[in-house]
Amino acid sequence: MTTVLAPEKWNRKATLTYLKMGLDALPEPFQTQESNKLTIVYFILSAYDVMGALDSTILSKPELSSQIVDYVYSLQVSLSPDSPDSNVCGGFRGGTNNGNPWNPSCKVTEKIEWDYGHLANTYVALAILKMMGDDFGKVNKQSIIASIKNLQLEDGSFRSIPIDSESDMRFIYCAAVISHMLNDWSGIDIDRATRYILASQAYDGAFGQGPGLEGHGGSTYCALAALKLMGRLDDLPKRDQLIFWLTQRQVTGFQGRINKDPDTCYSWWIGASLHILDSFQFVDQKNLQSFILECQSGFGGFIKCLDSKYPDPLHTYF
Repeated sequence: MTTVLAPEKWNRKATLTYLKMGLDALPEPFQTQESNKLTIVYFILSAYDVMGALDSTILSKPELSSQIVDYVYSLQVSLSPDSPDSNVCGGFRGGTNNGNPWNPSCKVTEKIEWDYGHLANTYVALAILKMMGDDFGKVNKQSIIASIKNLQLEDGSFRSIPIDSESDMRFIYCAAVISHMLNDWSGIDIDRATRYILASQAYDGAFGQGPGLEGHGGSTYCALAALKLMGRLDDLPKRDQLIFWLTQRQVTGFQGRINKDPDTCYSWWIGASLHILDSFQFVDQKNLQSFILECQSGFGGFIKCLDSKYPDPLHTYF
């Protein structure tokens, strides 16, 4: 393992400034990310939260907090319970790109073509509301759970939306987190989901996005976290082999797959996977911290890897 020489201190002030800038107005390269804007907000708020700065920057400012909560609720698909689409399209959108009306009060609206809740966006929406201290009073739980049930396929995986969607490990994780936050598991066939996860374990112990696919740090975290939330972590085979695979991903920072460069986001995907398996003690934390510090950007925030030019909210959070 190579030793990294990096700045000794994290520039916390610069990171806070970068996050505030992102919450106020995103840079020009992010103009194409309207459909993912809710997720970007989630990364920024989560970064504040893990820094212990959410209270001082957001929650202590009632007007700003209210604006964020209203923005999230405005993205909920709010159909009549009597509508057949209510049990198919429920959840939250990722942005305002579908032309939906501003509707933070979540009044019942007519169905708009191609307007669906998205499983990943529903996950981050609920997480944001939770961070904001919201009581989920306007969350249409019945519609969300029914839609989750509709999104599960026969093989146990989940689609993200009801039409023309890929289905893989990411959305099993999202469905499990949503069910956990809403305290309602009736939308998931846990046995089928567990079978899909275990069938996606590769020869080396890691998990791919689906059966027969290469093991990857992100999909391994999604698999382990879903098993943990569903109470099925004890069903995990090749546990020691998986722990070995995870520890071998550290080269300075962590790489996501074999023979890849280290990337700051895998500090989370791999580190959290080891934490779930009670094995984080095997991480060379000093070397990992040095790699992360070396990826500090002069603009504030953190970059993806040493060859990257600009920071982004995802890598700053992770």
